[in-house]
Order: sequence, then structure tokens, then C-alpha cells
Amino acid sequence: MNSSNSNNGESNNGKSSIFDSLNQDLGLYFLELARLGASKAPTEMEEDQEEAPKELNTINSSGGFLVVAPDKLSVKYTSVSLHGHDVGVVQADKPAPVKRLLYYFEIYVKDAGAKGQIAIGFTNEGFKMRRQPGWEVNSCGYHGDDGLLYRGQGKGDAFGPTYTTGDTVGGGINYASQEFFFTKNGAIVGTVCKEREMKGRLFPTIAVHSQNEEVHVNFGQKKFAFDLKEYEAQERLKQQMTIEKISLPPNISYGLVRSYLLHYGYEDTLNSFDLASKSTIPPIYIAQENGFDEQDIVYALNQRKTIRQLIRNGETDAAINKLRDWYPQIVQDDKSATCFLLHCQKFIELVRVGALEEAVKYGRIELAKFFGLPGFDDLVQDCVALLAYERPQESSVGYLLEESQRDVVADTVNAMILSTNPNMKHMQGCLQSHLERLLRQLTACCLERRTTNGDQGEAFYLHRVLSSGRDMKC
Repeated sequence: MNSSNSNNGESNNGKSSIFDSLNQDLGLYFLELARLGASKAPTEMEEDQEEAPKELNTINSSGGFLVVAPDKLSVKYTSVSLHGHDVGVVQADKPAPVKRLLYYFEIYVKDAGAKGQIAIGFTNEGFKMRRQPGWEVNSCGYHGDDGLLYRGQGKGDAFGPTYTTGDTVGGGINYASQEFFFTKNGAIVGTVCKEREMKGRLFPTIAVHSQNEEVHVNFGQKKFAFDLKEYEAQERLKQQMTIEKISLPPNISYGLVRSYLLHYGYEDTLNSFDLASKSTIPPIYIAQENGFDEQDIVYALNQRKTIRQLIRNGETDAAINKLRDWYPQIVQDDKSATCFLLHCQKFIELVRVGALEEAVKYGRIELAKFFGLPGFDDLVQDCVALLAYERPQESSVGYLLEESQRDVVADTVNAMILSTNPNMKHMQGCLQSHLERLLRQLTACCLERRTTNGDQGEAFYLHRVLSSGRDMKC
């Protein structure tokens, strides 16, 4: 995917004014993308950064009725239960993580005690710690003595089998489907809708309620009896199958791919694509939609291909010379964002091949004029900082030496050439292909869905979705 989609489809709020007039420099859009390269962060580690439960909370528990072992992973009911408020309840030390597809934990029933009134479930932070999970609002619990599922009231619903000494029982949350699920001895017992009324963070919770009941909890410190990875794979497959069932107009994917290749000037790939498709898929064209026509992106196809190849090969000088010959208006303003990115790339290429003295001379002539200018100064400083490192690729400004930086510059020039087309009706059509706009819409929909679920579930990463779809077809 090209640089114009490298921010994973998220919107550039506040940047729309760039496109309000034909007189605006479209290079400013790509200048912002170049700046994003400097702030790349391991956002996909979001799940790993979220703290998960590791032990039981010995502070917030009904300690008068139970004893928590020193390892904080076992509890035993040591009292004699006289009424419904004598429950021994204990939550995990942390709430269930929410930025993932599933959360799950298990208990092993070492001793069912006198009555087997053991429960597993989830409760919120303000839960009454002398009540069974599921008996109060904002809680859900699967109970061992009757096999009923309780959700916010004292009356349970038929759910699954009872469980007793020697059984392993698990409780989990499926954030994609917004459901609780429970297991017994490695098999799914059932699922139930996670009520939207359950507010706030939910804590894994266990309860014991009769003499000598004893359970051990597993927060993932050892292997689960239930195959969580397989269950997760099945859930992802369900999502993929739902997508596969969606009916699309014939050849729409062909049209989207073709328009992408046209937009970015991949002429050779386009010819090969058309040749391979000719015998099985009739050529189609995306109809004029939102003012865009295929002819707009066929414009200057060969020139755009040539200049893209030069920039991606590190031949920035040759690319600039071609622009002066073919589209002098693009490089006429030497202080435009487009010229700035080209000068930066020329400087970067000199550093890449070790021509440091030449880079210094070039920087003093071409980059110095951008010092102190709003919107340019930070990237100028990053470029110059490359000179300070013996191995600049490994430095904080090493992003400038990545192939993606060349793509940003190539995409800038591509958009600027498209903008010279007198038949181009909307300048925003120069920036992204139909495919990229579709993927951005997909991203926006997924983010909106996550928001409606209280920001619960996996963060959306476009490349992960595309990779998972490819893997499932293999």
C-alpha cells in the first residue's frame, strides 16, 4: 500500500482545508505523511501494554469468610455459612483487559466442600463483596451447585451442568460478539450476551459459600484446560466467513485493483494485470462516481511511471530534471512542499551512499532556505541529524532512510502531476485511489463499532486484517 494509506486509514482531521482550493500546494498533505514517519510508535503492542490480572486481590475481598493462600492464587471457605450474605468473594487484582478479541481465566475445584456453592464470573469495581457474582447488578456468574447462570438478579437461568471436586471451569469475555462464555473441563458450556448495562471495568471473580470449599485460579500462568487459541481462531474464522458471504457486484475487485495501479502509475504491472485478466474477466471501468473518471488517472501514465521509478531507485536528481522538462510548473516554486520533499530526498540519498561532504554542501544550498519556516523546520533538522550518526539507519531519524520515505516523495510527485490534468474535477482525487478510500472507510467503520462497544475489543490494524484474510485462503 502506498504512503497515502500508511497511517492505517485514520482520518487527518483538520487537514481538509488543504484541498479547499486548486491554488493550495497538494505537497502539504504528503509533508504531513513524512512527518508521521518520525512519530511511528509500536501501537500494535497496545494489547501487550494493557495490564492483565495475575493474582487475587486480598485487600478487596470478603476476608471474614475465606482464606487466600500466600501465592494469592487459591482460596478456601473456612467459616460455616448461615445465610446469603456469608459469601466468600474475591476479585482479581486487575480488571479484565479490554483491548483484545478475548479474555479468559479458569478455576480448578480442589474441594467442593459441604454444598458446592462455588461460582465463577465477572463483577464491577463497586460489587458487594458478600454476594455471589450474578446476584447483583453489573455482575454475571456461573454457579456450580445448580448450573444456573445469574445476571444481575437473584434468579438464575438454565445454562449448563453443575460442577464439583476435580472440575476445571473457565470464564471469558468475547469482545467482538459482546458475550460472556463459560467452559467446563476444556469444553464450551455456553455463551450469553454481555448486557450493555454492565458499566465500568469488569474483574474476574470467584466465590465460595460453604465450609471447606477450595479453588485454585489460573490467570494464564500455566496452560489452560480449554484450548483458547483454537477458540480464538474459530472466532476469527466466523468473522471472515461473515465477510465472505457479502455479495459484491461482478468484477468490482478487478476494477478497484486496476484503478489503484492506474492511480500510482504502475504501468508495467497494469499491463500484466490486464493481460492475465483478459481471458477470464472482461475489462470493466469504475463509472463516474463522486466526480471521478478513469480517464483522470490514465493521464500522464508513462511519465508518472518513469519518475516514480527514478525516485524509488534513489535517482532524485534525474527525477527533478524530468519534472523540469515535462512539468516545470510543479518545481517552479522552489519553496513549495513538493520541492522541499525532493530536496530532502536528494540530501538523504547522498547520506545513504556515504557522500557526506556533498550532502553538507547540498544542505547549505537547498535545505538552509527552509530553516525556521513553519511546517518545514522539524524535518530539516531530522535530515541534518543524519550526519551525526555513524549508523544513521539505527538512529532516531533512521526512518528517513526507509523505503517508505521514498514512497512518500514518489506519491507527492504523482499527485502533483495528476493535478496538472485540466480535466481533473477534484484535487482530492489526486491523493488517493478508490481502493484506499474504500479501506479508509472500512477503518472508520471498525473504529466506530469499537467506540459503540465502549472501546472494547481489538484495536483495528488494517495490515493485520489483510494478512489474516490472505492466511485463511492459503
